[in-house]
Amino acid sequence: MHDSIVPSELPVDTDEIVLVDEFDRPVGYSSKLPPHQDGGRLHRAFSVFLFDSQGRVLLQQRAAEKYHFGGLWTNACCSHPRRDQPVAEAARARLRYELGIDLPLRPLFSFIYRAEDPESGLTEHELDHIFIGDFDGTPQPRRTEVADWEWADPQALLRDILRRPGRYTPWFRLVLDRVLSEFACRRK
Repeated sequence: MHDSIVPSELPVDTDEIVLVDEFDRPVGYSSKLPPHQDGGRLHRAFSVFLFDSQGRVLLQQRAAEKYHFGGLWTNACCSHPRRDQPVAEAARARLRYELGIDLPLRPLFSFIYRAEDPESGLTEHELDHIFIGDFDGTPQPRRTEVADWEWADPQALLRDILRRPGRYTPWFRLVLDRVLSEFACRRK
C-alpha cells in the first residue's frame, strides 16, 4: 500500500518547517530539530483525527524511536507541513505515509500549545491545525512511525486519559475534548 507514495511526500529531516507568529504568518524557516530545542519556537503543525461510523476515534501509538514523545498514544497522525506546502495537503500525505490511509480531510480548528518532553529534553511549541476524517477500514501502519493502533470509544478514552495521562501525548490530551465536541456537533 505504501508503494504509491511519491518521493516528494516522504518526510525528510532536511525539509524546512515553517516558523510562525501567533496569527500563523510565516516568520522564518528551519530544519526540524532546532525549533524543538531551547524551549521551542512556534511553528506550524497539523494533527489528524479519524472517526469510524460507530463514532470511535482512531489512535496510534508512536514508535519508540520517534525523536520525541516516543511510545505514547495519540491521534491518527501529526507532523509539520514543509515550506510552501499547504497544510491540508501535508496532512493528507502524512496520513497516507504513516497509516496507508488516503481520504479527504476537513479542517476543524487551530490552537497553540507548548509541551516539554522530559525523556528527550525537546519542546513542542506549535500552532496546530486540526483536521478530521471518516474512515471505516484497517490502517496499514509504517512500523518506523507507528508501534500500534486501536479504535477507542471516546468516553472510555476520556476516562483513561484522566486515570493515566502519561500514556498520551500532551497535544492529544489538550485538544481531544474539543475535537469530540465539535465532531459531535457536525454529525447532528
